[in-house]
Amino acid sequence: MGIQSVAWLAMLVILLGIELATLGLTTIWFAGGALAAFIVSMLGGSLTLQIVLFIAISLILLIFTRPFAVKYVNKSRVKTNADSLIGRTAVVTETINNLEGTGRAQISGQSWTARASQEETVISEGARVKVLEIRGVKLIVEKEV
Repeated sequence: MGIQSVAWLAMLVILLGIELATLGLTTIWFAGGALAAFIVSMLGGSLTLQIVLFIAISLILLIFTRPFAVKYVNKSRVKTNADSLIGRTAVVTETINNLEGTGRAQISGQSWTARASQEETVISEGARVKVLEIRGVKLIVEKEV
């Protein structure tokens, strides 16, 4: 086993170690490229071929498998913190009027600055609203029907 093979094997182990430590699907694509380059180096391929193969395989894996992995891996991820509020119902505690820059809503025992999703919409105190998104520290809401 030559020095190039050892280098590719070391890179493969390091990339897999990072992937196992983070589980973030960040280095797995490059580990595939390193594996291909390692195999070519063991078969006596040139360094140029190894590098080209590493880059090509890594990019192919990244382009073609990442969308699948992002969609199906970690899909059971539990929303935490502010993300968990999106889609839930809040109660307006101060009339929401975007033009006047006023409005507050309470959700999960917390009071938030709130703005209506439609600029001209005014939502009265006591109304129930659906949280559409969070922009900075403001809830963007619409009146529930």
